[in-house]
Amino acid sequence: NKKGIILRVKLLATIGPSSFNQSTIGAMEANGVDLFKINLSHTKINDLPETIENLQSWSCVPICLDSEGAQVRNQYMINEAVAFKEGDDVKIHPNEIRGDSENISFAPHCVFSQLIVGDLIYVDFHAVTLKIIEKRDELLLAKVISSGVVGSNKAVNINREIKLDPITKKDSEAFHIGKKLGITSFALSFTNSADDVKRVREIIGMDVNLISKIESIRGVLNLDEILPLVDEILIDRGDLSREVAIEKIPFLQRRIISKARSKNVPVYVATNLLESMTKTHAPTRAEVNDVASTLLMGADGLVLAAETAIG
Repeated sequence: NKKGIILRVKLLATIGPSSFNQSTIGAMEANGVDLFKINLSHTKINDLPETIENLQSWSCVPICLDSEGAQVRNQYMINEAVAFKEGDDVKIHPNEIRGDSENISFAPHCVFSQLIVGDLIYVDFHAVTLKIIEKRDELLLAKVISSGVVGSNKAVNINREIKLDPITKKDSEAFHIGKKLGITSFALSFTNSADDVKRVREIIGMDVNLISKIESIRGVLNLDEILPLVDEILIDRGDLSREVAIEKIPFLQRRIISKARSKNVPVYVATNLLESMTKTHAPTRAEVNDVASTLLMGADGLVLAAETAIG
């Protein structure tokens, strides 16, 4: 800046199959990662203690547990490329089943009881669209109205609001495990209101760092009540774009950053910063520009997700 002060940009990196080994963790630490993030949506609860203990033994970088939060996902499929064809019928089951092109189930379980005829279900960022056309005994029948391919544990949107708990049973258990193992940073996915923050504070306490992830319209609209209750916020542009037209995301990002900075709450930005690096060794010019522009907007840090988890 004009005073010649160099501002330190914080880097958060999600750990996944590509990075969960000692050599990669060491290299990431050496290159300035400030926080390793464990995504509970893609981590089995039985594996969590060992995952935390390995990271703690490999690095001094703090760890953040990132909750599943108030989101809907499809459950396990027979493979990671199940094809759904327009016009076909699909049975929606109330309990977890191994999904295929004719059968699917969703988590959390409370979703099924709230679905009604006429609902539109968008799986994996509109990769496949289902429309519920009939209720049959213990099943719902849907019609594929948009063809595509879907794998396991993909994000799901429904064309109306579904009531979801801000934290899942798995989140609660994971947070208790984290506290016992010395974790001092937690992220609340899909923070929609001050009440959501209060619920998670009851579990983790007031003496730890809480990052609220802003990734829904409700979260944006309730930002004023959320900011005083959290230590930091994170803008997840990917999930936010499921509810907001993609061309509006840059302006919404600028607005959220400005609001957070006015309240002296650090703000991080995630999703697609270096997405091409899931497959290549160098970013595109557009990605470099996006990173620079995000920082010029006033973001305090950047979050890498797929780039470091599977890239």
